[in-house]
Amino acid sequence: MATLRMREALRDAMAEEMRRDEAVFVMGEDVGVFQGAFKVTEGLLDEFGERRVRDTPISENTIVGAGVGAAMAGLRPIVELMTVNFSLLALDQIVNHAAAIPYMFNGQAKVPMVVRMPGGGGHQLGPTHSHSFEALYLQVPGLLVACPSTPADGKALLKTAIRDDNPVIFIEHESLYGVRGEVPEGDDHVLRFGEAAVRREGGDVTIVGILKMAQVAEEAARTLSHEHGIEAEVIDPRTLRPLDLDTILDSVRKTNHAVIVEEGWPHGGVGANLSTLITEQAFDDLDAPVQRVTGADVHMPYSKRLEQAAIPHEEHVVSAALATLEGSI
Repeated sequence: MATLRMREALRDAMAEEMRRDEAVFVMGEDVGVFQGAFKVTEGLLDEFGERRVRDTPISENTIVGAGVGAAMAGLRPIVELMTVNFSLLALDQIVNHAAAIPYMFNGQAKVPMVVRMPGGGGHQLGPTHSHSFEALYLQVPGLLVACPSTPADGKALLKTAIRDDNPVIFIEHESLYGVRGEVPEGDDHVLRFGEAAVRREGGDVTIVGILKMAQVAEEAARTLSHEHGIEAEVIDPRTLRPLDLDTILDSVRKTNHAVIVEEGWPHGGVGANLSTLITEQAFDDLDAPVQRVTGADVHMPYSKRLEQAAIPHEEHVVSAALATLEGSI
């Protein structure tokens, strides 16, 4: 095991896959000489050269469109967008091209590409650079969506994404780039999509956390245990498409209570989708309605205090868990 930051684990995943397969290459704004806006591509240009680490013009629709064409021609591009909000400029290429081409050509054309995008709030980057767009891409058939919360999962999921023949939306939380964790070494450290992680076992309430909120959920679970004697089971889905719904439902059938935590907006969000699925398929096992903890229904403020007020924290998850357990404890 090696102890790595998230950005280092992601870099190692790309480097290992580029050594393994010459069809893999990286493209995006400032990924080469500058080594990435968040330094995730550090060292790749020195090792692989300009042919396989390509700095592009500042044009997201062009970057993703070129990636789609390269993927259809037999390469495996890793497209880095500087932040997730810029993907809106390439929405046509992602939704109407990357996701739809395999369907429109009956599988005769594949689009094996990865679009890496950092997102999330907490860095005072204002309303146009702090989005959580997991739900936006979750809705699109043909796309796989990965949301790692630990360095080990980041490396394993990215390696799997690069090897997959489908387009993958790979969302990284900006606040997690510096988080350290143990990461298995070796080229064979991969993780199949659609396998959730049980981060903490418990029998009183199920808490499902997305991306950074998986870590917030663990913090809340510790507080619930130490201060209230409540043992929460924490589930990290790791991928949203495909979704490991079975692990979530098994946990809900054990605890009879559920809380979903995400940083995105409340309307039409990941939590709304999961809440519906749980209610549809485990209604008779629920002793109370599913609780959702989300980001505020506002554009992200620039002010640090207001920004923090718009993002879910441990205390919000604790309150939601206590609310769904009211009358049961």
